[in-house]
Amino acid sequence: MSDHLLNDQIRSCLETLASQGAAYAFFLRQGADSPFYQASAERFPSASILKLPILLAWVHLERRGEVDSNALCNLDSEPEVHGAGFSWLLRQRRLPWHDVLLLMMALSDNLCSNLVIQQVGMARLNQVFRDDLGLSGTELQRRFMDFEARREGRENWITASDCTRLFDLFAALTPAEKAWVEPMLRACQHSALLMRCIPEEAHVRFYHKTGTNTGILHDWGYTATRQVYLLTQGVQDEIAAAEIFGEIGRLALLEG
Repeated sequence: MSDHLLNDQIRSCLETLASQGAAYAFFLRQGADSPFYQASAERFPSASILKLPILLAWVHLERRGEVDSNALCNLDSEPEVHGAGFSWLLRQRRLPWHDVLLLMMALSDNLCSNLVIQQVGMARLNQVFRDDLGLSGTELQRRFMDFEARREGRENWITASDCTRLFDLFAALTPAEKAWVEPMLRACQHSALLMRCIPEEAHVRFYHKTGTNTGILHDWGYTATRQVYLLTQGVQDEIAAAEIFGEIGRLALLEG
């Protein structure tokens, strides 16, 4: 399929998404081609996609010797929260930080995510986002599943520009860092968005992270040859929107 036809089909999907009341930002780069980008908004409540910059911040701090993924984490050192993941059910209550990060990425485990925030510190994470990773629009204002903070107006944010920059940040990891970071993205268990219509026999190796909340659907990721994300907010019909994600994912990851 020609790039022009592919982009027209994706554009049609995005128009359908917008007609349903959703704001969006879409990015697709294939190989060395110029990216296709279309958006009706720049800043989005991050939902769990914020766990991507949190993981990168940990990698940066481990380079500096401030954290150690081999050290043990006490799962009971942070108040129990549910939602995604199941770390609160584990009988083994001490895990290496590597495994905590794995649960945060593969299952989007909220307790594990909050443990990482506790270990590093919210202010320190925001500083690393801004000053070291160059993510000027990414902001952590509350822990995950902190409903009281949300009622008070504290939200976690990310921008489309920062999501584009994330591709460069992951590409810049050292081979040793990629060896333990990329399997965490590959292990993402949520396949109901961009991977929705990708058959298993297609063997698409998609390194990605999703983020969902009421009215919010995000998916960000890359293969060996393609980089893609779709961010949405204000989604009225999440089932219909997920179907659009699936069609866009099929076009972006299989066609072209």
